[in-house]
Amino acid sequence: MAGMILRAGAPADRAAMARLWVASWAHTLPEIDFNARLGWLEQHLDGLLADGAHLLVAERAGRVGGFVVIHPGTGYLDQLSVHPDFWGKGMAEALMEGARALSPARVALDVNQENPRAVRFYEKMGLKIVGEGENPASGRRTFRMEWRRAEGETSPQ
Repeated sequence: MAGMILRAGAPADRAAMARLWVASWAHTLPEIDFNARLGWLEQHLDGLLADGAHLLVAERAGRVGGFVVIHPGTGYLDQLSVHPDFWGKGMAEALMEGARALSPARVALDVNQENPRAVRFYEKMGLKIVGEGENPASGRRTFRMEWRRAEGETSPQ
């Protein structure tokens, strides 16, 4: 994506991240009030970062359009969110590449089964469905997806 910058997230990015997180989820699952979950998001991000996770943001023309949170020690990708204005324009792919750079051996995540767009994206990025579960907050069914660097592979696919 031309003119896009991928960088470490900063506290000043939080308001923009919250807005794009709500916009993305409201577009994906409009029946859920994600504005009501902003307090959870703030606490959740604080906990993830305190536990060693890394936050990357993607911006274009000074606008934060997406972010990803991954723990390099576990390879768990907890959040990847892109504003709908940037869907299909390479921002999610760049964020995933950034996550793989931070966790080059393994990336694992849980994705809502009711989010086929995300499932297709992660499959396109080389992740495979390895299990199923349930989101404890919503009760919705999830897929556990995972990518592992193949033996002898020098860089993520």
